[in-house]
Amino acid sequence: MDALLPTEIALKAEETGAAKARMPAHRLFALAVLAGAFIAFGCIFYAVALAGASDAMPWGAARVLAGFVFSLGLILVVIGGAELFTGNALMVMALAARRIRTADMARAWAIVYAGNLVGAIGTAVMLFLSGQYGFGGGSVGVVYLAAANTKIELPLVDALFLGVLCNVLVCLAVWLTLGAHSTADKILAILFPIAAFVAAGFEHSVANMFFLPLALMIQWWAPESFWQIAGIAPDTFGAIDMTGALRNLIAVTLGNIVGGGILVGAVYWFVYLRHRGARPGG
Repeated sequence: MDALLPTEIALKAEETGAAKARMPAHRLFALAVLAGAFIAFGCIFYAVALAGASDAMPWGAARVLAGFVFSLGLILVVIGGAELFTGNALMVMALAARRIRTADMARAWAIVYAGNLVGAIGTAVMLFLSGQYGFGGGSVGVVYLAAANTKIELPLVDALFLGVLCNVLVCLAVWLTLGAHSTADKILAILFPIAAFVAAGFEHSVANMFFLPLALMIQWWAPESFWQIAGIAPDTFGAIDMTGALRNLIAVTLGNIVGGGILVGAVYWFVYLRHRGARPGG
């Protein structure tokens, strides 16, 4: 079967947003916890791919490789079935069509954000306890620390707009999967937009829910043997602290809302659905 046309995708996105708003809170939260864990798995794959890569390939090639493997996270979310805060920015389409109220969307966003946070941090805790960050002579842990340090050092305006750009691509990936019919179609639709945002260095709030807490745990509680085998001192990544992590997460979250909700959801509603007028109910 051919992929859905853009107008049909817009209608499906509107209906999907209305259905999410009606979902019971306990189910929405459980699916959000899964999504947080799924994105964390993409982050772990990303770190393994980049471990030691600076000595083996150019920076750009390494970033593209890391982007493709990170796509595992959204593939698991879409194919496995889970609720991701960044993708749920498309609920703006149901709001604009008056299928849901602002309070309904805010409720769903809050539940999903909390669930994503629990899933991502829970996975970070388990990974820390597993000692996986010490693999590759500590090079995997260095990737986690370097990623978090870079994120925290970002000026707030940079973090905000990197979040905007990120969720434009994430929501476009979700948009494309809504028009796909097969599992293979959906995976292919995800790969290139997600690889592009990672390669470009854009900021994803749910990924940061994993990277930042994990880096804090490594910084605070990693044994001396880790620092020795990695060949770095605990203060090498001095920007990593709780205040900086929270500042980054707030700025990136706001950027993600603008990028996905306004620049994708609201624009596609305006282009394809505005002429139909409001549809009460939902």
